[in-house]
Order: sequence, then C-alpha cells, then structure tokens
Amino acid sequence: MEDIRIAVIGLGYVGLPLAHLFAGKYAVTGFDINRKRVTAVMSANDSTNEVEREALQQVLVASNDPSRTSGLFCTTAIEEIAACNYYIVTVPTPVDEHNSPDLTPLYHASEIIGKVLCKGDIVIYESTVCPGITEEKCVPILEMVSGLQFNTDFFAGYSPERINPGDKTRTVDKILKITSGSTPETMEKVDRLYRSVITAGTYPVSSIRVAEAAKVIENTQRDINIAFMNEIAKIFNRLDIDTNEVLEAAATKWNFLPFKPGLVGGHCIGVDPYYLIRKAQDNGYHPGLILAGRRINDTMGDYIAGQVIKEMIKKEIQVRGSEVLVLGFTFKENCPDIRNTRVGDIIKSLHEVGVKTTIYDPYANAAEVYAEYELAVSGRLPSGKYDAIILAVAHDQFLSLELAGLKKELCVVYDVKGFLPREQVDARL
Repeated sequence: MEDIRIAVIGLGYVGLPLAHLFAGKYAVTGFDINRKRVTAVMSANDSTNEVEREALQQVLVASNDPSRTSGLFCTTAIEEIAACNYYIVTVPTPVDEHNSPDLTPLYHASEIIGKVLCKGDIVIYESTVCPGITEEKCVPILEMVSGLQFNTDFFAGYSPERINPGDKTRTVDKILKITSGSTPETMEKVDRLYRSVITAGTYPVSSIRVAEAAKVIENTQRDINIAFMNEIAKIFNRLDIDTNEVLEAAATKWNFLPFKPGLVGGHCIGVDPYYLIRKAQDNGYHPGLILAGRRINDTMGDYIAGQVIKEMIKKEIQVRGSEVLVLGFTFKENCPDIRNTRVGDIIKSLHEVGVKTTIYDPYANAAEVYAEYELAVSGRLPSGKYDAIILAVAHDQFLSLELAGLKKELCVVYDVKGFLPREQVDARL
C-alpha cells in the first residue's frame, strides 16, 4: 500500500478545511508563512470559523512524528514538510490594484516545494488560475529549484478548490471534486487520493488545463449573471418596479436561474474573471461580455451610495454632515472574510460627499479591517441614532435588530440584499 504523507501549503479558508479533512485518514503537515496563523491553528483556533475548535482538537498532533499515520501538524519550517510525497497548494491568487493577476503567492509556494521535492512526489495545485498556469509557470519553478525533471522525476495535478466560506452545510467533503493529473497514472493517483475523503465523489478530467478552465469559468459565469441582475435592478428602479418582486415572479418558471442583484466581492467571483480576461487578451481575444459584467459589478457601490443619497434628499434630510449606519462589512453573510469586500465602495462614495459613517459587523475583525481598508468597524451595536441605515450584508443577526431605536425622526433604511421585511425599508436594490 502506498505510504501517503501530505503537505498542505497555505492554511487559509481553503487549506485548513482540506488539511483537517485529510488528517482524519493521513499524516498531514500544514505549512504557512504566517507564524501567528500557525500558532493559532495549533491551539485549535481558526479565525476563519471554517473548522470548529473541537473538530481541530480531534486531529491535531503535538509533534511531526515520522511514524504517525494520521493527524495534523502545522509549521512555518520548510524542513518539516520534506518527508511528504503529496504537496497540495492552496494559497491565494488575488489581483493587484490594476486588476492584473498576482501570482506571487503561487510562485513562492512553488519555490518552497521545489526545495524539498523528491523523486516520485506529486504536486497538486488548488489555487484558482487561468488555463496553462500550472504547467507553464509553476512546473518550471519546481524544476528549476529542485533540479528534477517534470513527468520523469516528479508529477503534477490540479484539483480546483470549491470551498464556500461560511457554508456549514456544503463543507469540503460534500462538494464534488474535479481532479486531473499530468500523466494518466498521476491522474489516477490524484483522483484516488481525493476520492478517499470526498464523500460527494470526484470528477476526473482529461488534462490539467481542462480542470483549470472549469474552475475559472464557474465564478465568471456567476459574475456575469449577477451583473445582469444588477443591470435590471437599475432599469426597474427607473421604472419604479420592485426588482425582488419581479425575480420572485420570474422564478416560478422551472428554468429561471435564481440570481439576485448585489455587491460582488470576495476572493473568487470578483477576482477570477480577471484571470480569464488576461489569458484571453494575451491570446488576442477581447472578452467583451466578461469585461462588461466586471464594469457593472465594480461600480455597484457607487450606485448604491447614490440611491441612498437620493432617498435622503426625498425626505429632505441634509446629506453633508449626516450620520449613516452601515450594517455589515464582510464580503458575504455569516462569514468573517473581508477579502475584496465591496461594502467599502459604498462608504468611500458617502465620505466623498461629507457623510459620516458608522460600521457595525459582528463577524469582521476590526484590526484586519483597519489594516486593509483604514476603516473602523465595531463588533457591538452602537447606541446612536442615524439619518440613514444601510443593510449591506445579510448576517442572520441583523434580522432581530430593532431598527426603530436606531432611527432619527427622519431616516432612510436602504436594503442592499432584499433581506429585511419590506415594510421596514424605504428602498432596496
């Protein structure tokens, strides 16, 4: 029987749940360059809330014992992963300030693995990329650093992550996994590895490029569909028609896709299309539809701020100097993830016209928000009264809020998510 020893490179929203899952059956070493993150995980504390404390405690081991056959040990030391024979890369693949793909974390992870790579090892990438990146960019780094030859001394696979942050129902083991390998034998090994822990099953494809392409279009498709919803929301607003009511009516047809308008942030939907855009442009094609969707979704913060101001003017509320309460800052509901949140776009637009904002989010880490966005977030409901209240994120806790106690005599309540009871709001997207 094959001796399987797994290293998971990157212990964030994707890596830790995966490492935890594998650790119930295999010896797993989690690696991350963030020492604070490693220390926290080894203390069974997951700031992403993806893995419960008790579940982590069940798989954590105190030392990287070479004789162990299961369990999770986490480290920042490269030498601790040297004995592994499967390396799974789960680092972020963001975009820069110009929306160009930033593959620095992926390249760095490849360099780290290259330093310990041995003959017969398999490197599996899960990070979202455009087709070709694994074999054209990452593999050459592995070859250069290790001195080994691809598909002779070591092999590669790609199995795109499908983690849904904050989702306690569709956990990593319950989501069908696409698998691929650089050779038929490698593909079978990669598929068998994931199939051994993924209860939802696996879906092997013919090549790494097909697996890469499947991942990048999953979120691009969602981005385009949400952009369409955002555009019709703008149209129906001009026609004084309730968009949510229209969508509920349209959804009575069996093949209507249930997308809703809103802010598009996070580490996937608002980012992945740019990887496909860049690849298309590099190959001489202008992806007009994808770019149009991105433009629509990236300007929704400005649009929402404008709608709130419009409603304030209708009620003769002085805009400059007014105080607005923003409910929620994370990129999605019931989740602490603030990566690429677009709520900041609303706040920035309001600040430009002299509006003062207070942000309340029971999930967001205040220090992380300030470090990333230079905005103050409170984890406790403030006691003041406001000229406007914006429901920006549909955290379950917001349903029980007594909005009346937060409103001035004249106040606008704007619901971005169509989350609050209709009678409680003045307008919604």
